[in-house]
Amino acid sequence: MYGWIWRHLPGNALVRSLLSLVLVAGVVYLLFSYVFPWAEPLLPFNDVTVEG
Repeated sequence: MYGWIWRHLPGNALVRSLLSLVLVAGVVYLLFSYVFPWAEPLLPFNDVTVEG
C-alpha cells in the first residue's frame, strides 16, 4: 500500500517526502478530531470493576 502511494505522488523524492508528511499529519488530525472522540464512548476504558 505504501509503495502504491509513493509511486502515485508527484515530484522527486524530496517533494514526495513532504507530501507524505502532509498526508500523515492529515490522517492523524482526522483521527484525533473525529474518529477517537466518536469511538471513546464505545470503549470500555471507564468501566471500573474494583470498588472502594
